[in-house]
Amino acid sequence: MIGRLTGTLAEKSPPQVLVDVNGVGYELDVPMSSFYHLPGLGERVTLLTHFVVREDAQLLYGFLTHEERATFRQLVRISGIGPRTALAILSGLSVAELAQAVSLQESGRLVKVPGIGKKTAERLLLELKGKLGDALAAPAAVAGGAQGDILQALLALGYNDREAAAALKALPPDIGVSDGIKAALKALAR
Repeated sequence: MIGRLTGTLAEKSPPQVLVDVNGVGYELDVPMSSFYHLPGLGERVTLLTHFVVREDAQLLYGFLTHEERATFRQLVRISGIGPRTALAILSGLSVAELAQAVSLQESGRLVKVPGIGKKTAERLLLELKGKLGDALAAPAAVAGGAQGDILQALLALGYNDREAAAALKALPPDIGVSDGIKAALKALAR
């Protein structure tokens, strides 16, 4: 398997790049999130890779971060999600945004990605739940004890993560869960 390439960036044509590794040019498809952070032409680049062998093609996908590659690999394990669709998802959403959408079960974010319909988005949310490091995306994982419970209650009531986090900041840190929920709802009603 080809796990990583280090060489000179020879060509950039979204979403494909050509990396020259000691005279051998490797064509890689990269998500736009990686593409925008690539160095200029002629500069050295290191890309983590995922190699796909099919009957009719051998394809190489490149990523700047371990998180992107791991998320890509998690996506292609899902029935009906191929490498192109996984690349489109990572081009439309960052890993953190995808993890947040999964933890908050927001299919609306996924439907905005070209090629993802409502049914596919719901299947993605179901399949990825608990697999994308939800702790990174969910503010509730950062908040402990009563604060986390209050946040979860607000999210369950339909408030988005920004509204819920803003309401939490206005609460005293030692407030109880039921009193905190009441105070947060009063703050959000204003």
